[in-house]
Amino acid sequence: MTKKNTNMVAIVTMCFIFAMISFVTNMAAPFGNIWGNKFEWSKMAGNLMNFAAYLFMGIPAGKMLVKIGYKKTTLVALATGFFGIVIQWISSKIGADTSAIVVYLIGAFVCGLCVCMLNTVVNPMLNILGGGGNKGNQYIQIGGTLNSLTGTLTPLLVGALIGTVTANTSMADVTPLLFIAMAVFALAFIIISLVKIPEPAQERNALTYEHSPWNFRHFVLGAIAIFFYVGIEIGIPSQVNFFLADATGKGAYPAGFAGAAAIGGAIAAIYWLLMMVGRLCSTLISGKVSTRTQMITVCSVAIALVLAAIFTPKSVTINMPGYSAADGFKMFQVPLSCLFLVLCGLCTSLMWGAIFNLAVEGLGKYTEAASGIFMMLVVGGGIMPFIQDFIAKGSGYMNSYWLVIAMLLYLLYYALVGCKNVNKDIPVE
Repeated sequence: MTKKNTNMVAIVTMCFIFAMISFVTNMAAPFGNIWGNKFEWSKMAGNLMNFAAYLFMGIPAGKMLVKIGYKKTTLVALATGFFGIVIQWISSKIGADTSAIVVYLIGAFVCGLCVCMLNTVVNPMLNILGGGGNKGNQYIQIGGTLNSLTGTLTPLLVGALIGTVTANTSMADVTPLLFIAMAVFALAFIIISLVKIPEPAQERNALTYEHSPWNFRHFVLGAIAIFFYVGIEIGIPSQVNFFLADATGKGAYPAGFAGAAAIGGAIAAIYWLLMMVGRLCSTLISGKVSTRTQMITVCSVAIALVLAAIFTPKSVTINMPGYSAADGFKMFQVPLSCLFLVLCGLCTSLMWGAIFNLAVEGLGKYTEAASGIFMMLVVGGGIMPFIQDFIAKGSGYMNSYWLVIAMLLYLLYYALVGCKNVNKDIPVE
């Protein structure tokens, strides 16, 4: 009974951390509307810095799990995140010149270090608590549901605080959200310091390691898959947001359209809301439907939805729910393409947990090291959306989604073929 209660506390704790990850990560793209109005190149720069941190912190974070354990790694991460938000707040006090954006980008990078460490902790822990397999995926999807809830609220809050992007819009307009983030980090640090968390990595210290996660083909292909997946997950709603919030007339609305940023943030929030719905549904069925089957299905549907968005003219519109500071919740007329793209949230919702679950299946004592490598490849969430944004500037918002199609095709290949463990002869106990 004591072990069961301990596991339940650990599960709740990990799910809370999962929620924080999305809260911090999803501030970068909508903040891009602020900086992009002053520096055109910077729309996805904060997001790029956030995810670039994974490249530097992924493997060290995996080593931290082995050396100091899950709990201490989490506490280091939370302290790092607090200071990252403080640095971003300092950028709001400087102004809107080059020095201010440099400070902001440093803060985004520090927050990325935090989120990388938290991701390195939460994914293997939930998988271990679930015993791997379908149950492990089910636990990850539970955490992912809360992750999507905060992911829904963040762009909605940023959009509401900004309203319409003007020459005077600055980081000072979103300081309430930054103060909320600081308070959440401080509270989480106190809670985690008081909670007992299992330490499976510490129990494995006596084991010998003749190989590494790189010796497992399905893990290597899974690490590549996560690189592309995070690019898809971030790229789809970010470009929808930019498409709707564009005040130059190149997006969905005429130049100077009032409340465009608020509409963009609200519609992007629907994507994250649907991710929450998708993860909740996956949580309910993962005990019966295999992870691989779910992955094949959602990849196929996502490809169809993105193709529909690309080929639907922006003149074809539909009413979707949104929020603006002036009018509150109401229906907004947006291109039908936006509906197809936000529906992809139902598909991308379960991909993270599914890929992680399939990639670490059968790794045993190599799981912690694998988690660190896995997190390093999350840098794709910064690189691929940055490339997509570059394509959008040159060829248009919808044409940028051809890059998303290419990445989805790889994920479909991984679900069909690449996820099979062909290295079962390697001892993992």
